[in-house]
Amino acid sequence: MAEKTIHVRIEGRVQGVWFRAWTMQEARERALSGWVRNCSGGSVEALFSGAPDAVDAMVEACWSGPPAARVDNVATSPANPPDDAGFQGLPTK
Repeated sequence: MAEKTIHVRIEGRVQGVWFRAWTMQEARERALSGWVRNCSGGSVEALFSGAPDAVDAMVEACWSGPPAARVDNVATSPANPPDDAGFQGLPTK
């Protein structure tokens, strides 16, 4: 099965509510590769790569996020797969 890779930007109240840690846990449970990081403008961005159904499920989950989050928008765009396997948190951009 071919892999799917997308870049995601999540906007709303998504910093200071454990969104990155939640994303890492959820992505690892779905066996996805990629990364997540906070952006200086207040959003969170991520790269999800893996089985298409798992990527789609992760994007859908981002609309809810962890309990304290308030997600206003989830924008996606096609992307190249990550260089490394596994899912990690990156420093704020």
